[in-house]
Amino acid sequence: MQPIKFVCLGSLALLGASLLGAGSAKQVTLHVFVGGQERPNVMKQLFKMYEQSHPGVTVKLQVGGATSNVQQSYLTTVLSSHDSSIDVLLLDIIRPAQYAAAGWAVNLNRFMTPAQKSKLLSQYLPVYSHADQVSGKLMALPAFADAQFLYYRKDLLKKFGFQPPKTWGQLLHEAKVILAKEHKTNPYLQGLLTAGAPIEGTVCTFLVPFWGAGGTLVNSHNQVQVDTPAGKKAMNFWLTAMKEGVVPSNIAGVVTDGMRRQFQNGDAIFEQQWSYAWNHFQSSSSKVRGKVGVVPLPSFAGGKPATCIGGWQWAVSSYSNHPNASYKLIRYLSSPPASKFLAIHASNLPVFPDLYTNPAILKVDPWFKEALPVVLTARSRPISPLYPKISEILRDDMNAVLAGTMSADAALKDMQSRLQAVYDQSAAH
Repeated sequence: MQPIKFVCLGSLALLGASLLGAGSAKQVTLHVFVGGQERPNVMKQLFKMYEQSHPGVTVKLQVGGATSNVQQSYLTTVLSSHDSSIDVLLLDIIRPAQYAAAGWAVNLNRFMTPAQKSKLLSQYLPVYSHADQVSGKLMALPAFADAQFLYYRKDLLKKFGFQPPKTWGQLLHEAKVILAKEHKTNPYLQGLLTAGAPIEGTVCTFLVPFWGAGGTLVNSHNQVQVDTPAGKKAMNFWLTAMKEGVVPSNIAGVVTDGMRRQFQNGDAIFEQQWSYAWNHFQSSSSKVRGKVGVVPLPSFAGGKPATCIGGWQWAVSSYSNHPNASYKLIRYLSSPPASKFLAIHASNLPVFPDLYTNPAILKVDPWFKEALPVVLTARSRPISPLYPKISEILRDDMNAVLAGTMSADAALKDMQSRLQAVYDQSAAH
């Protein structure tokens, strides 16, 4: 991790003091929930900066599970019981519609006029301004952007005279050639890692090649279109990659941060992964430090590349005893200086377009200069209050195919039937 420079502390402290006020004499303790994968150690530093400019406020960190699903399972229990022990929550981009429907997050419209809201949201990347609004209600503010990229071992590709692959076929070829030679010195080396366990990341494992094959999950008439040639092509790509030994045989048990650690240990050539991994790969303990490149995910021959949009948002719990103080905190955490700090110290993609050319950020994350077009064209998973059901169907059936307990045809038919029932239920309400 890069050392924290005094200028970062100063700029964030000044922002807190000038934009949000210097705090009040009344002592307030705010409890913030952050997932274990969302760099809680870096978040702690942001909270300390806020406390320095707000002497009356103490921010306490509560760390949850390592995956979006585990975190949401815990939060569902807490929020369903109207528990006030959490004030601020860091939410996956897929959650605002669910929280709006359940009444779990404060509608932030109450803190600003329509003109102020419009001015505030105009600063962010449009996809996040849109994702955080549900039927005109502002349910959260952007924390950091994200999308999936292809990480690759520069040293191994150079050794064999390869360029970063632009097609999935090229990736399979390069991986097989490298594996055949390198397995003698590293029997643990894998060709391509991606999430395969029944977790949220596995939704993207299905959708990325599905979209790349021209697929659309649901059309304008609310008709699901999964059991299609695009669905078959997506499933068959992963089955082929497994059959040819490029994807590990235990892929059905692979989770997002587990594969990050595996790649960081030098045991993979390629990885479909989120932006946060870069900072880990450059750490002093990383065995691949200085050996990693990042490019957009490949496409099928003759097609266009696709990727999943990600990102995390700051929301205020409906059951917080300190909604006003919590709102002031998330304004600070979703500001340009905070976004810059997270980019430098956690390789979190900024939610402000101009930060992608910021010299201080590019010094640490040089690949960010090519990341903005990927983020701008990345596709969203379905935005629906019933998304948890949609996600469960996609991830569980994809996992079953990878585990060998369900055929691709059976999985696609099951997805088609169950997803259509969910969309019909959504339309009925």
